[in-house]
Amino acid sequence: MTSHSKEPATASSREFVKQSSLYQEFLAEREEILKHKWLESERLGYDIGFERALLDWIRKHREGWRAARRQTLSTPGSGASTSPFSSSSHKQAS
Repeated sequence: MTSHSKEPATASSREFVKQSSLYQEFLAEREEILKHKWLESERLGYDIGFERALLDWIRKHREGWRAARRQTLSTPGSGASTSPFSSSSHKQAS
């Protein structure tokens, strides 16, 4: 029986991940969730926690945020080809 060990992540593989469009979208979405968490926590007067903020943001804001982001990224010179959400196969917001 052979043992398969995971190779440690090299600096170049970490840099590749950081530069990927999917990771960039993840970071942008995470930032929006953290903003939502802060705003809702301030409004309610207590920390609502990340999980509650995440679920609330997904339910209330994700679709609109993605549509607006697609629109922004699809304008000329904005690097639309780097967004995994720029495909015309995704539902467009009205």
